[in-house]
Amino acid sequence: MADVHSKETRSYNMSRIKNHNTKPEIIVRKYLFHRGFRYRINVKNLPGKPDIVLPRYKIVIFINGCFWHKHEGCPYFVVPKTRTDWWMEKINKNKIRDIEQQKQLKEAGWKVLIIWECELKPNQRENTLTKITESIIE
Repeated sequence: MADVHSKETRSYNMSRIKNHNTKPEIIVRKYLFHRGFRYRINVKNLPGKPDIVLPRYKIVIFINGCFWHKHEGCPYFVVPKTRTDWWMEKINKNKIRDIEQQKQLKEAGWKVLIIWECELKPNQRENTLTKITESIIE
């Protein structure tokens, strides 16, 4: 099946997708900051460049997009109808890389929290943010 957009339109659309400072990341960062937690963002010397690092608690937080990181069973993860093989190969590589990076972090003594984009939708947000706080202070 051919793409419904021209190559130029598709390229422009893809260039607008952010990989840092996304709305879900900002929601979690504001929540943590207002509760007195101090953190660093996108720490380059840690595997996977975690979105949020709480050095004091030795915790890293990844805020994953449901599509890009293949959130199984999530309504926001939809297999693309065009170039399906290419997309699935890309997304599966992301998933494999995520697992390896989480393993490296755990072996280095870090606690890894994964927050999915869908868990920060308004109907689940408060519950998810509360769970983050509980995971930090336990």
